[in-house]
Order: sequence, then C-alpha cells, then structure tokens
Amino acid sequence: QVQLVESGGGLVQAGDSLRLSCAASGRTFNTYDMGWFRQAPGKEREFVARINWNGGNTYYADSVKGRFTISKDNAKNTVYLQMNSLKPEDTAVYYCAARMHAVVVTPYKYWGQGTQVTVSS
Repeated sequence: QVQLVESGGGLVQAGDSLRLSCAASGRTFNTYDMGWFRQAPGKEREFVARINWNGGNTYYADSVKGRFTISKDNAKNTVYLQMNSLKPEDTAVYYCAARMHAVVVTPYKYWGQGTQVTVSS
C-alpha cells in the first residue's frame, strides 16, 4: 500500500512558477513509476507528466512540454513537478499517482487527494 500526499498548490499569476510535491509512504518508493495528472472544472482528468522508477526516463504532455519538469527523489520518497511560465489554462486540481514498475505497463494504482493550482491572467 502506498499513500500519496500532494502539496505546493496555490494561486499565482500567469508567467509565475510553482513547484508541486508528492510525498509517498512506504519503503518501496524506488520501485514505483510516478505520474502527475490534472483535472480542470468540467473537464476529464488528463495526463501531465510521468517519470520512471529511477528517474531516468520522463515523458510530458504536449501542452506542458518545455514548461514543466518532473523529478523524483527516492531518498526522500518524493516526486516533484516544477511548473514554469504558468498559463490560465493550467488551472486545475493536480494529482500524483504511482504504479509498480514493471515490463508490462499497468494502470496507476495509487492516487493522492490532489492540490489546487489556480493561474490568474
């Protein structure tokens, strides 16, 4: 069982930066692939970024590529999402998620409660 707790959200202006953190419980964090997702009001949840178990591989949605950076600190059981050049369309509840690393990719099994990011124009 893995518990995830996001933090770092808030209200910022367009062009500002925020860093989200996701702290994970458990002693096997270094075996998990991690992802960030977001859900805006009235919209479905969408993928933002992911990072593999050892931090050696990352992937981003086109909408955030070049502005957001995902990183993973296995010593601290924490995954981060550095968000730069924020836009009003980045406004959403941001969720982190975890899945056991495996050759065969499986759905994310564990989810945090989310943290609100609001970007004003």
